[in-house]
Amino acid sequence: MPYLTSTNEILAIVAKYTTAKTLWIDTEVAEYKSRNPKLSLIQVLDDPEDMSGDRVYILDVLDRPDLVVNFIEQIMFDSAIEKVFHNASYDVKLLGNKKAKNITCTLELAKKTPYYLLPLPNYKLQTLASVLCNFNYIDKQEQTSDWGQRPLTEEQIDYAYLDCIYLAQIHSRLLELQTESNPDAEQEDLIALGTRYTQIEEQCKLLNSEFEHLQERIKKAMQAQNVSETSFCKLTGYERKTVKVQFAELVKIVQNQGINLDFPVTLTQKLQKDLGQNLEQLSVDIDISTAWRLTPKNQVNEDESE
Repeated sequence: MPYLTSTNEILAIVAKYTTAKTLWIDTEVAEYKSRNPKLSLIQVLDDPEDMSGDRVYILDVLDRPDLVVNFIEQIMFDSAIEKVFHNASYDVKLLGNKKAKNITCTLELAKKTPYYLLPLPNYKLQTLASVLCNFNYIDKQEQTSDWGQRPLTEEQIDYAYLDCIYLAQIHSRLLELQTESNPDAEQEDLIALGTRYTQIEEQCKLLNSEFEHLQERIKKAMQAQNVSETSFCKLTGYERKTVKVQFAELVKIVQNQGINLDFPVTLTQKLQKDLGQNLEQLSVDIDISTAWRLTPKNQVNEDESE
């Protein structure tokens, strides 16, 4: 885990990274709660197989804007290099923001993974590393330490390099889950899929029914007992306000006041029926979309027998 403070060493390793295909990157930020957070460290790993930390380089860029700009221009703006972050929306704000290219966010990958494949209470780096990659005793205490101090403590440096290792392993596992959850549709085993679908269909109906019923019972009980919050849930009330007007009255005021309300109106089946042949006098745009419905065979048979 080389910790680089020399300008020449940092420039040299960044130049080396310009030939990389993928980089796993993390940052540490000083004064992160202030209006002007400052980059303290940029941690970079270029070998996802490295579990020792030897290939994790920690670049000390605190109060060295020229080095940050160089990293942004050489690495972040290069679309040929994939940059993997965990919470990319946060890190990238300080590393090129919207101009940064080819960014992968493991947080977003985790969120897009079907819940049954990744049933976690949250998608924090610590949680993913522990559950998905079997890392134990992950200490996040240094995360909120003072990254503006110099020299950094050994604990801070250890923390900084470990996050890149966690990140690379999490990324690898998420890609595996992504492949598992999005196989080639043309190669899918419809028999196996149908068998599993049938197995859980009835369970799903029972669980949904009980879940919805429990929701209603809890809401009624909390209202009746004047309880707004329990150790399990919180009851929140809100009002919906709908403003309605007679169409003829709206047309009249628009014409009288010369208001420009030129926008498309969706014609429901009832409106089309009410317009009758007058519909032919209108210039209509027709959008046709196809919706697919999956119906179990036993339900089809029941419907046909009625």
